[in-house]
Amino acid sequence: MAESGSLPTGFSELEVLAVGTVLLVEALTGLCLNSLTILSFCKTPELRTPTHLLVLSLALADTGISLNALVAATSSLLRRWPYGSEGCQALGFQGFLTALGSICSSAAIAWGHYHHYCTRSQLAWNTAVSLVICVWLSSAFWAALPLLGWGHYDYEPLGTCCTLDYSRGDRNFTSFLLTMAFFNFFLPLFITLTSYRFMEQKLRKTGHLQVNTTVPARTLLFGWGPYAVLYLSATVTDVSAISPKLQMVPALIAKTVPTINAINYALGREVVHRGIWQCLSPQRSELDRAQ
Repeated sequence: MAESGSLPTGFSELEVLAVGTVLLVEALTGLCLNSLTILSFCKTPELRTPTHLLVLSLALADTGISLNALVAATSSLLRRWPYGSEGCQALGFQGFLTALGSICSSAAIAWGHYHHYCTRSQLAWNTAVSLVICVWLSSAFWAALPLLGWGHYDYEPLGTCCTLDYSRGDRNFTSFLLTMAFFNFFLPLFITLTSYRFMEQKLRKTGHLQVNTTVPARTLLFGWGPYAVLYLSATVTDVSAISPKLQMVPALIAKTVPTINAINYALGREVVHRGIWQCLSPQRSELDRAQ
């Protein structure tokens, strides 16, 4: 479809509308939940801690993913890509940047939880700030490489959003993909798995396990794993043999990650509930503090 209004190969008009609707629901849900998370952190003093700074970094990344999904949803419902080739490159960079930021922020949170619960020492501000800076500098570095010639951004099969081009399968793509996947998927997944595994082993003995140790790793694995499988398969096989509809499944799954993260890391916590309540009902919160 790209910049024309014709239907993309392998999709009917109803299927394009269905994908656009799903993307719109995912985008609006992720935007609303993560905006509440960010607002509560900015407005509630008790949430301004080093550990919550890592969660704020994740919420910002997930907000970016939801914005990317909103652009894709709008283009799908318009049945064309209205932003040209430069817009495709810009959206590809933005989407890749925030996706990597989300994955690495999740790993940083896992390490922060391990440090807090297993060493019994508070995470220092300078450590948290350093982690956030490293997460975003690393994400920006890897997202910029396709713009500089190592890797390439192009339209997804539906033609209404742009991502890392895996259709070429040449040496340039293979070398970039394997290196990027190691540092930005497998390594963060390993950090997340081992951090929560050690934390679970230590705290289960004391009966003070207060953090969900399974959802974060499963979110990384099942949220971003389909993309990893698709990209890695492109290094050894011709992806044109894969149905365009099947190629769109990883994108639709990945766009649910912002909602899951918001519920797991922020909205599932009582202290964040109080922060959101204070933001939405400032007069009531002032009365509660006065009492």
